[in-house]
Amino acid sequence: MNRLFVGLTVCLAIGVSTSAAAQPRADTRPNILLMIADDWNWNHAGVYGCTWIRTPTFDRVAREGLLVRNCFTSNPKCSPCRASILTGRNTWQLEEASCHYGIFPAKFAVYPDLLEAAGYFVGFTGKGWGPGDFEAGGFSRNPAGPAFQRHKLQPPRPGISNNDYAANFAEFLKQKPKDKPFCFWLGSFEPHRAYDRDCGIRSGKKPADVEVPAYLPDDDVVRRDLLDYAVEVEWADAQFGKALQVLEEFGELDRTIVIITSDHGMPFPRVKGQIYEDGFHLPMAIRWGERIRPGRVIDDFVNVRDLAPTFLEAAGLPIHPQMTGNSLMPLLVPERSGWIDPQRKVMLVGKERHDLGRPYDWGYPVRAIRTPEFLLVHNYHPERWPAGNPETGYGNCDDGPTKTLLIERQDRYYEMAFGKRPEFELYRVSEDPECVVNLADDPKWKEVRQQLLEQMETLLRQEQDPRVLGNAAVFDTYRYVGPRQAKGYDEWLIRQGKPPLGHP
Repeated sequence: MNRLFVGLTVCLAIGVSTSAAAQPRADTRPNILLMIADDWNWNHAGVYGCTWIRTPTFDRVAREGLLVRNCFTSNPKCSPCRASILTGRNTWQLEEASCHYGIFPAKFAVYPDLLEAAGYFVGFTGKGWGPGDFEAGGFSRNPAGPAFQRHKLQPPRPGISNNDYAANFAEFLKQKPKDKPFCFWLGSFEPHRAYDRDCGIRSGKKPADVEVPAYLPDDDVVRRDLLDYAVEVEWADAQFGKALQVLEEFGELDRTIVIITSDHGMPFPRVKGQIYEDGFHLPMAIRWGERIRPGRVIDDFVNVRDLAPTFLEAAGLPIHPQMTGNSLMPLLVPERSGWIDPQRKVMLVGKERHDLGRPYDWGYPVRAIRTPEFLLVHNYHPERWPAGNPETGYGNCDDGPTKTLLIERQDRYYEMAFGKRPEFELYRVSEDPECVVNLADDPKWKEVRQQLLEQMETLLRQEQDPRVLGNAAVFDTYRYVGPRQAKGYDEWLIRQGKPPLGHP
């Protein structure tokens, strides 16, 4: 699709002149546009120093606003992270919504509903909250808001969604009452797998340009797979750019809080769904007209659960009492860069059940604490397979060429991605950001390990985490509502002619 056609499509979808759209409104509260990619690594953007993936839209938002160096999710999987964004809570505080393909209980307030009740016009396009069942939890619509999904496009290659994100956003703005501010969630399905194999090579990208992380082998298969991922990152960034163009055409750009981020790291072994730096560290850039001095870069630890209270405070609303995140407003308005709030130097991370693949549908529970220097990981059941059992295909890792290669190699890269892990892992992320040297059993770091463990458990108790309050078994009672045939352990047993285990 050529650029002229794309531009005409967007303009036709808008159907409004800039002069007509930019009329002032009495309600001066800011609009909110959250654009979230699916499976995008935190450091794969130009402003973070990446040279082999082009992200001009993300770079523009960072350049015209604020770049966050240390944004995290408390759970590196799609639906748990998105539930955290919507509720302003860590995922172990969300009952069934702590699990992937779970139920989202409507007892937890979500910011789109709160803003709508306060007069905002709300909606979403693309991927909202999910996968899972929000209706079983009591929601009548996706927790991200009313859906705008009507407009489609011809995707340039297999694996890319046909959702015309920008056109759907334009339709949303055309329906918005003139005197209302808006809150919109634009969730791209990219760069989620599956990919059009070798589309990166066909698009002119070179394997030699790829920076292969230390936990993956430097192999041509891996390099080509990463290039295919890069193509979809660039597609998502381009769609975000079209949405900004729509916003500008409507005259709303400078009175809108624009945030671009991701839900977790890339869909590669040892990243997505895993409690290592690249799994839970996210990209984030924020633009807000004159309210944010352009070009600022902050080091403060930010969690996506901080977004909901931020949006409420920006709208002049009280922060909902259920929300345990902290508003980012004090970080947005200062003039300086670097560390702004000395209290924002610790982050909790964890997970329960993601995908199936273990007996009795057990999860792989983990909690971790991240500081500027260290990451301490507590694997509560080291006897279990962290990405799912071998016989069920390591279901908590998306299928792809790199996964196949590692399983074939059965070497140290396989062990890092799929092998059983010790109860404790300690990484000095300030020197080992890819988390490949475990210091947990080194006597030199024994005191650090103990201090971090005590700090983490204290914070988890304060957050009423059932896993540290003696009720860890509750997580195994939460229902999995996704497809079972491909990954379920009982389903595998039945295929072998054996009786299923059922539930303990």
